[in-house]
Amino acid sequence: MKSFNGMGGLDGHDSLIAIVGMACRFPGGNTTPDEYWSFLLNKGCGIREVPADRWAVDAFYDENPDTLGKAASKWGGFLDDIRCFDAGFFGISPREADAMDPQQRLLLMTAFEAIQDSRAPLEAYQSAQTGVFVGVSQSDYRALQELRSTNPEAFAGTGYALCINANRISHRLNLSGPSFAVDTACSSSLVALNEGVQSLLSGSCNRAIVGGVNVLAHPSSFVAFSRAGMLSTTGTVSTFDASANGFVRGEGAGVVVLKPYQEALRDRDHVHGVIHATNCNQDGRTSTITAPSQCAQIAVLEGLFERSGLRPDQIGYVEAHGTGTPVGDPIEAGAIGRVIGQTASHGPVFVGSGKANVGHGEPAAGITGLIKAVLSARNKTVAPNINFNDANPSIPFDALNLKVPTKPEPFPEIDGVRAAVVNSFGFGGTNGSALVSAAPEEPEVRRVYPAKRVA
Repeated sequence: MKSFNGMGGLDGHDSLIAIVGMACRFPGGNTTPDEYWSFLLNKGCGIREVPADRWAVDAFYDENPDTLGKAASKWGGFLDDIRCFDAGFFGISPREADAMDPQQRLLLMTAFEAIQDSRAPLEAYQSAQTGVFVGVSQSDYRALQELRSTNPEAFAGTGYALCINANRISHRLNLSGPSFAVDTACSSSLVALNEGVQSLLSGSCNRAIVGGVNVLAHPSSFVAFSRAGMLSTTGTVSTFDASANGFVRGEGAGVVVLKPYQEALRDRDHVHGVIHATNCNQDGRTSTITAPSQCAQIAVLEGLFERSGLRPDQIGYVEAHGTGTPVGDPIEAGAIGRVIGQTASHGPVFVGSGKANVGHGEPAAGITGLIKAVLSARNKTVAPNINFNDANPSIPFDALNLKVPTKPEPFPEIDGVRAAVVNSFGFGGTNGSALVSAAPEEPEVRRVYPAKRVA
């Protein structure tokens, strides 16, 4: 594998992290990252009405947002299937599998697929110190199971506990590094990414599996978010658009496999992308606990560049948090413009959000955005944003030097680097951000591992 060319502070590799494996399950029938990329390029949308097999939507929907016990939204980014799971493949009994939160099943499958995608045998991860870091915030399945009179109590604790979403992967795949769940609401998986990166840099582990997951199986959160005035009443995420009226909830799972970039060079790994830095912070005291802070968003971006070897003017694309709210979008766009857009001399910096395509995955949103950004840089293309027609008048795009792409655009390459920033903000005020780039182009190299001896 070729090295970075050294331009723009890229000559040192000690703090760089390689993404060597990726896997996902996203709305719209996307079961692989390549499917998701085609879906984005074709302006796909996986948002639909609540499927009949989840709950009786009419019993919990009313277009009047003031109706008690009802949600003014009946749309979401839903997976086609949250039940399919080969329990026998993972050595799990049918009874225990039935008691497992579908989030655990999705993560276990995608973690295994991400390891396969890394083209290294599972034994290589078992012999290393492989950590598991998962963003997850709630368990709708727990609410459902606790209503069952035939609830299989023997597996109730491990079936619902949020920590088990990470621990189940470590247990079933026999991994011995640190293993824990992270809950900062909508920024959970990007904060989990920060934890994974810091663990690799500190030597706490030498391989990391990082993921995020969300499953929508119960109407209670729909009602709560609707009562708070957060949900779109039209079922459309219109990020940075004048028609933005709230977010649409989404579900899914995404997993990436990480290792130090120096080791990826040594092992001739196929590298999807490179993480230059991650960062997170907190809003502190704002007018309400859910109100965002532009100052904190600026600070998390500035800290990101302080940790990296890249400059703000080398960024070609920002995968924004971009929930499609009339208050949040202008605040985020202003922070991105202040730190990144107004430093760029190559033209406007592209900014967008995949939430318009698949909904807001909440704890899975950060990893979803990371995968999109890596795919964009790797494929030298910025994917179009859907539902963007008239710019939000509260966002001065020209002054901020930002542009929302409405068709596929060439990914800007500055100083020989295609780099992107990913934002993810929790509704309690915890912000996460990551800086990634495409890996240097390389010839295809297949490694040969010795055959495992059979006694």
